[in-house]
Amino acid sequence: MYKTFINKKIKIVILIAKYLVFLFLLACLFIVGLFFYYTYDLPRPEKFIEIPFIQSTKIYDRTGKTLLYDIYGEEKREIITFDKISTNLKNAIITSEDSRFYSHIGFDIRGIARAVLVNLGIKSTGIGGSKNPGGSTITQQLIRSVYLTNQRTIERKVREIVLSVELERRYSKDEIFNWYLNKIPFGQNTYGIEAASRTYFNKSAIDLSVAESATLAALIPAPSYYSPYGSRKNILLSRKDNILDRMQKLGFISEDELKQAKEEKINFSENLTLIKAPHFVMYVKQYLEDKYGEDFLKEKGLKVYTTLDSEIQNYVEQTIKEADKTNSQFNAHNTAAVVIDPKTGEILSLIGSKNYFEKSYPQGCDENINGNCLFDPSFDVAIMGHRQPGSAFKPFAYATAFKKGYTADTILWDVKTEFNTNCSLDGTQEKDIYNLNCYHPQNYDEKYRGTVSLRNSLAQSLNLPSVKLLYLTGLKDSLQLARDMGITTLNDPNRYGLSLVLGGGEVTLLEITSAYGVFANEGLKIPPVSILKIEDSTGNVIEKNNKEATKVLDTQVARTINDILSDNSARAPVFGANNALHFNEFQVAAKTGTTQYFNDAWTIGYNPSIVVGVWVGNNNNASTNKKTGIGLAAPIWRKIMEKSLTFRKPEVFIKPDLVQNINPILLGQLPTGEPPHNILHYIDKNNPLESSSQNPGNDPMYPFWEYGIQNWITNQNLLPQN
Repeated sequence: MYKTFINKKIKIVILIAKYLVFLFLLACLFIVGLFFYYTYDLPRPEKFIEIPFIQSTKIYDRTGKTLLYDIYGEEKREIITFDKISTNLKNAIITSEDSRFYSHIGFDIRGIARAVLVNLGIKSTGIGGSKNPGGSTITQQLIRSVYLTNQRTIERKVREIVLSVELERRYSKDEIFNWYLNKIPFGQNTYGIEAASRTYFNKSAIDLSVAESATLAALIPAPSYYSPYGSRKNILLSRKDNILDRMQKLGFISEDELKQAKEEKINFSENLTLIKAPHFVMYVKQYLEDKYGEDFLKEKGLKVYTTLDSEIQNYVEQTIKEADKTNSQFNAHNTAAVVIDPKTGEILSLIGSKNYFEKSYPQGCDENINGNCLFDPSFDVAIMGHRQPGSAFKPFAYATAFKKGYTADTILWDVKTEFNTNCSLDGTQEKDIYNLNCYHPQNYDEKYRGTVSLRNSLAQSLNLPSVKLLYLTGLKDSLQLARDMGITTLNDPNRYGLSLVLGGGEVTLLEITSAYGVFANEGLKIPPVSILKIEDSTGNVIEKNNKEATKVLDTQVARTINDILSDNSARAPVFGANNALHFNEFQVAAKTGTTQYFNDAWTIGYNPSIVVGVWVGNNNNASTNKKTGIGLAAPIWRKIMEKSLTFRKPEVFIKPDLVQNINPILLGQLPTGEPPHNILHYIDKNNPLESSSQNPGNDPMYPFWEYGIQNWITNQNLLPQN
């Protein structure tokens, strides 16, 4: 009977065991079935590296070290290699997100168990008080961000673990970690550690300190929630300290390093929309959008290396800021500046307004209406502003004259002269018979000097001889030379008269500064260059500056202009010997310009290696308080020029060849022993090498110019004595 009982018991145990084995096998089949059900359509992990990351386009200065601007859409990202990421940062993220990353196979049983216990309330919260620490490894987070969603389901978790194991089987830990660091979001539309470093700390990921690294690691679980620009900044910093404590426990940092990191003040970038040299950047950005398209720039990760010299740009910005304190007292509320290398055409600095980030004024003005505000920060005067250059245009007329055979020694009469042949000879009439203005311009100082050479006339910026010279050379030819040298805005000849030589047409600061570069480059023209090269996201060069110089001005003509504009002795009678345009240690050519009603003040000057142009005025074209180019623009120009030249090897202008064997009148050799006459008496206006003495009175200007001379002689008591 006892045996029967034992046998029954054994049978029951065997039966139960069979049922258990059956249930186990059934459970295994169910799990396998579930596994295949959840994973049958999973993407192959080897396809991971084929998935393109959206990358924003970066605009850099000429060194590639200073980021000027980041063009992005939904994702601001820059892919960097593993060795370009700070070890501090790698350790901080390992500490924060997955301390066993280098030992697990893609998922971490301990981490999953810890997350379950925390969620059940059995275990304390995670780092920094996180109530949802999760059990996901770095590999799982990466898989989830690329292939899956954040939906909390068994299906997603199974798929996530399977793909994580497969990913770790195929790729190294460092490769996976690097993908993770370049992929994860950090808030503010920022993805990847390099973009995050630049956004929050304005530095590259390789330069992050221990404390900054821990701060970025603390952002990862909930970037928007922990944002340093919101109300939970203290929570973020508390999380940072907790990560630092754990880093010390894990052996990543020492006790002393922990103390220093906790004491370090975290300085977040104030301006999340990082932009340096804003008007220059917008100029480059417009070119890129026109050529590549806006969407392409936001996604394909171009690297644009510009011509900008950050050191010069920063100095120019600071110089303009300091000068504004003085200039604003004279009702001059805006400044623009351009610095160019004439040998390459490269724009080294460009400022379109004195402060891009300042507000328009006066209060209530509408910056959307061009010319409505005294100061409009967004309007780029350097590139878009069409302003009259005043006497800064004169060198183009003089260069045209030198092309035609006139020389620096040619003599003209600086005397009161009427240029409207329908008006009276004496220059006292204001309107002609057609009710048009008579034209008898004056010099700035309202003085007349009698006979002057073209050298002294240009150097001293005399108006009367310059108007006569434009008449002699022809308006059409002077306009054509200006266009040849790069000025595109003077395209309506019917609008201009002889006042063009005094700045009667509109130009842009960038173009006229570049055109002066033709003088500096001895007649060779290279259009303004803003981009050195463009690389795609893999480092291939897809565009490179290949602009070449073209000859647009005779070398001897350019050298003559350079010789005159750098002649301080010739300039001194009007500007003084110690004027702002003169340097003792450098040879520099310069020209100022002031418009008729003191609306615009200019100074443009150059050396063989640098050209600097400065404009001062008001956006609404309001007059300054009778301040000139030498008073408003020259002090700024001088500082910029001096700073720019310190970066370059000293260079001097080559002297022009001595002119010989031409009409003696063009060499300033006036006949002796006979009454003085204007230059039309001795030359043919259309060909100054030919004499017009056979019939000098044919030119309509002849009697007007002759009257001016005789009137000046009478007033000066210079009549010959019998």
